[in-house]
Amino acid sequence: MTSEIINGQNSENRIIFAHGAGAPMDTDFMNYFADGLSAKASEKEQKSWQVIRFEFPYMQQRRLNGSKRPPNTQKVLLESWQDIVNKYRPEGKLVLAGKSMGGRMASLIADSLRVDGLILFGYPFHPPGKPEKTRTQHLEKLQTKTLILQGERDALGNKDEVAGYQLSPQIEIFWLADGDHGLKPRKKSGFTEQQNWQLALDQSRSFLAEISR
Repeated sequence: MTSEIINGQNSENRIIFAHGAGAPMDTDFMNYFADGLSAKASEKEQKSWQVIRFEFPYMQQRRLNGSKRPPNTQKVLLESWQDIVNKYRPEGKLVLAGKSMGGRMASLIADSLRVDGLILFGYPFHPPGKPEKTRTQHLEKLQTKTLILQGERDALGNKDEVAGYQLSPQIEIFWLADGDHGLKPRKKSGFTEQQNWQLALDQSRSFLAEISR
């Protein structure tokens, strides 16, 4: 399989979408949002977005031999982001998107790449079980317009924890009811995973509509 997947027709506006630490670019989650973000809401909708998915080197290697390698160093991950942006930077708007680690790396490089927006699914505000080790310093001064889609009980940054962080005014957080790190709620909540994914997609599409004006 190729290390890149392109969703949607060629467009002057593009989203480059990175996977999280433990799963590749073609999971159900990645497929759902890549398909949804690249699809026009109606025939009357004028603006469209092409979605480019890619994999970091360690995940590409996993495909070759099946070995579960840990993620590359931050330096390599950021270089991968730089390379894919250089390859696919469009004539129009460019938005970086990512699940967990992929989104975190995008947020570290977004300002320097001068992109038009960031969409982060399940941002890892801190490592698992270590809420004291926050990953928010760069988010305090982030200049790129950003949407974070976060589960209310995300183990890497829940609603109560994030309320105490100082974040840039460019960041908007949309909370998914009772969602975990993959936005999935518990059955007892009365919500479903499909509902949360659809809400996250709707918010993302509204965010893109604002950027494309």
